[in-house]
Amino acid sequence: MDLSYSKEDELFREEARSWLHANIPSEERPEDGIEMRHFDLAWQSTQYKGGWAGIAWPEEYGGRGLSLMQQMIWQEEYALAGAPRIGSGFVGINHAGPTLILEGRDEHNAYHLPKILSGEVVWCQGFSEPNSGSDLASIKCSAVVEGDELVVNGQKTWTSYAQFADWQELLVRTSKGEKKHQGISWVICDMKSPGIEIRPIKTMNGAWHFCEVFYDDVRIPLKNVVGEVDDGWRVAMSTLSFERGTAFIGDQVELAQNLEQLVKLAHNIPRCDGPGKAIDDEAISQRLAKARSEVLALKSMTYVTLSHTQRNGKPGAEGSMIRLYLSRLQQDVFGMAMDILGPEALHSSGEHRRWIERYLWFYSVTISGGSSEIQQDIIGERLLGLPRSR
Repeated sequence: MDLSYSKEDELFREEARSWLHANIPSEERPEDGIEMRHFDLAWQSTQYKGGWAGIAWPEEYGGRGLSLMQQMIWQEEYALAGAPRIGSGFVGINHAGPTLILEGRDEHNAYHLPKILSGEVVWCQGFSEPNSGSDLASIKCSAVVEGDELVVNGQKTWTSYAQFADWQELLVRTSKGEKKHQGISWVICDMKSPGIEIRPIKTMNGAWHFCEVFYDDVRIPLKNVVGEVDDGWRVAMSTLSFERGTAFIGDQVELAQNLEQLVKLAHNIPRCDGPGKAIDDEAISQRLAKARSEVLALKSMTYVTLSHTQRNGKPGAEGSMIRLYLSRLQQDVFGMAMDILGPEALHSSGEHRRWIERYLWFYSVTISGGSSEIQQDIIGERLLGLPRSR
């Protein structure tokens, strides 16, 4: 395992830093609405035209075919430059694209991958259901084969950006197997298909990113199945391995940046329970120091995981350790922000609004993408060899 930077890596870092500082948008990214979609796709297109989209994607699919270490370097410089969040491009770039590269047919990849990478389309994920979130194998949204089509009926929920999406990675139950993870298929769904109804859900931080999606006799060509019919669980595990592994590299780097900004805030904001600044509170300063050490530990774990992925082609169960650690640390850091702000945290507007919005948002991260309890089960069973919990 080699975790050092080569001369080529350092030159790549300089190139990435220079391009980002010359090209990141000057305008602020809209937080919601169709304007957000336009902004996200325009920024993705800019990266594509500049040769900075799909850093680790194979060259035959429009990427640069570079190492995962260079992908990590890109994400570090991306965060340092204050570049926009990936937003509505997340599923296409970090879920659907990598899954299609690994599992898709040639016709899937030829059609979809260039559009994802060049910023032409938005993808969403149709996995979770009202009673099938963390227990993904219990999904009930059904698909019946009729001729050369699948006819889909059912519901999905917590579907991020569905109201702005062109395509969806959709899990449907195509048969009943002896075990509940059998009989599931991974399907490419056109979100403009007749019979799809989308209902946005407002979250407590004021955003409308999540949606309920209803399917009423939605017809999907059988050729849109990725892998084979009834083989969707295996394909979905590839998708989730990317979500729990390399997909959140950017979030980790951004968290490190946020923590340093929080340290600066603690040096400047008055202490809420006495004279001096917030940093003069011994409990606050100790918590900030501990968070710094944990961010470094997370970075080390990520580098080890990248080394594993580089050898094996896709992230393994180690990604669940990263996902679990990251989500808890995100909540801790933004929880500290509320303690540092004190009474200021009661205001939903003003110069500290971003801290408050992110604090509210990060309540979701120990649930979404597989709850903390599910991540612990994966770690126990697949890494520690413990007996199944159920």
